[in-house]
Amino acid sequence: MTEPVLETRGITKRFGALTASEDIALDLKPGEIHAVIGPNGAGKSTLIQQICGLLRPDAGQVLLGGRDITRLGAAARARAGLARTFQVSQLAMEDTVLQNALLGALGATARPWRFFGRALDDAELRDRAEAALAQVGLADAAATLCADLSHGQRRQLEVAMALTVDPRAFVMDEPMAGLGAEGSRRMTGFLSELRGTAPILLVEHDMDAVFALADRISVMVYGRIIATGTVSEIRADRAVRDAYLGEEA
Repeated sequence: MTEPVLETRGITKRFGALTASEDIALDLKPGEIHAVIGPNGAGKSTLIQQICGLLRPDAGQVLLGGRDITRLGAAARARAGLARTFQVSQLAMEDTVLQNALLGALGATARPWRFFGRALDDAELRDRAEAALAQVGLADAAATLCADLSHGQRRQLEVAMALTVDPRAFVMDEPMAGLGAEGSRRMTGFLSELRGTAPILLVEHDMDAVFALADRISVMVYGRIIATGTVSEIRADRAVRDAYLGEEA
């Protein structure tokens, strides 16, 4: 049996009387895309924050490659190979594409506070950043200011920054957000290929993309996973249709 790359066991998080995550158990296997879907307010963002180290769960565990990382902070989890992209771009708009990629590479080391001038002279860091840019198709834009990129290119750059941590797993929060139909189509193709680098836990509202990409889908409603299965299983699940998918199924 294939061991999960990323796993949560009984993750629970409460804010006063509100239970945002209740006994969440899911896993991410090598080479797959596992999508987490659900209505607004279902608790998906809280779950991501717990997986990535921005929130400590009240109960349960997060494991990466079988190692319990529940007590590690976000930076330590990134250095361990847990790479994240955000729903709202977290980029330095006044810096170049290469400088942004170097930020990712610096964050993957134990010495993140270095000046760009010195980082640009660090052959290992620069090679890592340039390789990531090449993988996402931005090698020719290395000297371009981030502010001059299209929205889709900024999404690609976020992925490049994630690649610089030598990821064991990706956690992606709505990578299709703000993209038009053509941009979503290109991103869907790109993510399909990216799973060969590392598996992807994908939180996404674009159901066309989810149905095209996901090997498995978990449906989250009111802080709980109500179903996990293949695309066809989720489409056919009456409880899922009633709670979220409706006619989209």
